Amino acid sequence: MKVTKRLLAGLCALTLCCGLAACGSDSGNDGDSSSKNVIEMDEEDKATIEEIGDQLEDIELENKTIKWMAHYDINPDDGKVVPPGLELFRTKYDGNIEFVQTTWENRYTDLAKAVMANDSPDFFPASDMDGFPKGAIKAMFEPIDEYIDFDSELWSDVKATNDAFIFNGGHYVAAIQSAPNFVCLYNTKTIEDNGYEDPAELYYNDEWTWSKFTEMCLDFTDADADKYALDGYWYGQALNDTCGVPLIGIEDGKLVNNMSDPQVTKVQELMYELQKNEVVFDRSSNNWSTRGDGTTGEGLGSYLTLFIPVGLWAVEDSPANTKIIGDVEAGEIMFCPMPRMDDSDTYYVSARVEGYHLCKNAPNPEGFAAYMNCLKVCNDQASEITEKQLQNDYKWNDDMIAMRQEIYKLVNTNPVYDFQHGVSAEVETQMQTVNQATMLTGGGATTWTACVAENEKAVDYLLKEANESISSEPTE
Repeated sequence: MKVTKRLLAGLCALTLCCGLAACGSDSGNDGDSSSKNVIEMDEEDKATIEEIGDQLEDIELENKTIKWMAHYDINPDDGKVVPPGLELFRTKYDGNIEFVQTTWENRYTDLAKAVMANDSPDFFPASDMDGFPKGAIKAMFEPIDEYIDFDSELWSDVKATNDAFIFNGGHYVAAIQSAPNFVCLYNTKTIEDNGYEDPAELYYNDEWTWSKFTEMCLDFTDADADKYALDGYWYGQALNDTCGVPLIGIEDGKLVNNMSDPQVTKVQELMYELQKNEVVFDRSSNNWSTRGDGTTGEGLGSYLTLFIPVGLWAVEDSPANTKIIGDVEAGEIMFCPMPRMDDSDTYYVSARVEGYHLCKNAPNPEGFAAYMNCLKVCNDQASEITEKQLQNDYKWNDDMIAMRQEIYKLVNTNPVYDFQHGVSAEVETQMQTVNQATMLTGGGATTWTACVAENEKAVDYLLKEANESISSEPTE
């Protein structure tokens, strides 16, 4: 996947209950896990999952296969565990998932071609936050309400979340829950070697503030020693959302441009002041890749990077796949929320949904609904199995488990949803410039005032067009 597209996307993840995907990967396979290096669930956990499944309706699926289109396979492989939701779908409904491979760059083109050729897949990821509302406007997805009852006991606790994705009266996302878009990932050895206070402890003491974050970043950065405080592709949005206001939001069913919001202005000014000290690794010097070969986490494992804002998917993986970040069994890998603003008492979390779109003319919507119900009931009641898998198979320690629980509480209490990737290609391109403005590497950062003056009217115009489309019927 080209790095520019990764920047545009800025979002990619699925957590354990939703399928353990390898974020951003363009590789794939045929979905048959029989010959893969898959870690199967133990018998005790299988029995628990079967018991949980008794709460779901006993139905015989006429078609037991659902087709999944994405740039990654939802079936686990390469040392990954079989997640509870998939295990339940297999055992209760004899279901299986067929992987329809695409690439990050061509996802929507391939989906549109499949829909027009009457060869639609059944479902498509919503967790990248780039499918709504454009997928509804362009009739690539269809409402889910005929197949999932969001007023039912199973779904009622996330009805408000799902109601954020209504278009012309229909729900266009089956959202299992809110999930963190980014966490602040770090290597504990780097923290200790530099004599810093542990960010996780600072958070629990309510002292993990922008001031403390800035102090560490400035102290750590040393270009002559190749040490940079920040790396990755997503620090712009991750830091902006700590103010609690997304750049592009939705209010009363309409897209809104928040570039002139006072809270956004305040945090963007902090970002500009921080980057004046060139704390971010200069990707322009490395073919617009992160440190090394562009793999997320490069620099953490070699103790040359202090923080990387990234999704939990980066550490919900085997020790072999996370060694680029650090030695998980030695306790080197840790994370916490992004810092709070000094004048705020709230830790806001950049949020996405763990959820899925039902594709237009899906051949097996009943199978899709059955799988969604499996994911939802397991998310509600099988968290202990997920955490045991993290500890036993991915070698997480108790501190990581506790922080994961804490961040999920935060994101479902103080979520910040940004829709900048889900409107149109034109908006996404414009917002790439906006997102990077105050922290652009290579000495190119500009003030937020200059960024707003240069880009706000263009963004307003594009959102006006999109809002007019939202008010009309979807186009075929």
